[in-house]
Amino acid sequence: MSGSKLSGLHAVVTGGGSGIGAAIAEALIADGAHVTLMGRSLERLQAQQRRLGDAASIQACDVGDEASVQSAFAAIGAVDILVNNAGQVETAPLGKTSLALWQRMLQVNLTGTFLCSREVAAGMAQRGFGRIVNVASTAALTGYAYVAAYCAAKHGVLGLTRAMALELAKKGVTVNAVCPGYTETEIIERSIETLVAKTGRSAEEALGQFAAANPQGRLVQPQEVANSVLWLVQRGSAAVNGQAIAVCGGETQR
Repeated sequence: MSGSKLSGLHAVVTGGGSGIGAAIAEALIADGAHVTLMGRSLERLQAQQRRLGDAASIQACDVGDEASVQSAFAAIGAVDILVNNAGQVETAPLGKTSLALWQRMLQVNLTGTFLCSREVAAGMAQRGFGRIVNVASTAALTGYAYVAAYCAAKHGVLGLTRAMALELAKKGVTVNAVCPGYTETEIIERSIETLVAKTGRSAEEALGQFAAANPQGRLVQPQEVANSVLWLVQRGSAAVNGQAIAVCGGETQR
């Protein structure tokens, strides 16, 4: 029955307070799951919880901090679906990429995915069912100038996805990645502001540059990413494992 395919399943969405994470949480709830939103900002999480209703719970968590992750997952019980969505991007030419910036990009984008996945994988395997979806980026599939650290982290996420998929393949657990192109979120808004400040272009021109990367000539919508995640977590998607699903209008084809 429509709206109940995920009934009885508990999903966790990291970075669930806004953007792609909020759209994913809404899609999972619409299909019957109970969703725990995780993130660092309680204010944002609470706002989403009010919007989503009783099917949403919240849990503060810094995904890049091992103790915070362990405490958060211990508090919420068994997890059937994990969507590692929390992420961050900072731009800098390679020569001006500090070690601190490099480590920040790895910590939230890659280490956070590892820490959260490690907390749920054993329980999923023991119960014989689980879905892990890592929200990577087209930066996991190709390189982009001025975001070397981010690209390295997202390429790492894809490698981690493939390795975990093989380890868990016979346990009823699948691990996949979705790789969005430029998506209409706060991250792209900040990127537009940065481009305007550095180049003197108008906001419209900056937006056009990002949209032009997509052969469809537009930004991806968060709901489109959520739809791909929703497909991957279905019980009927059990044969889809270790894959990178590009959601980018054809920007990358491989």
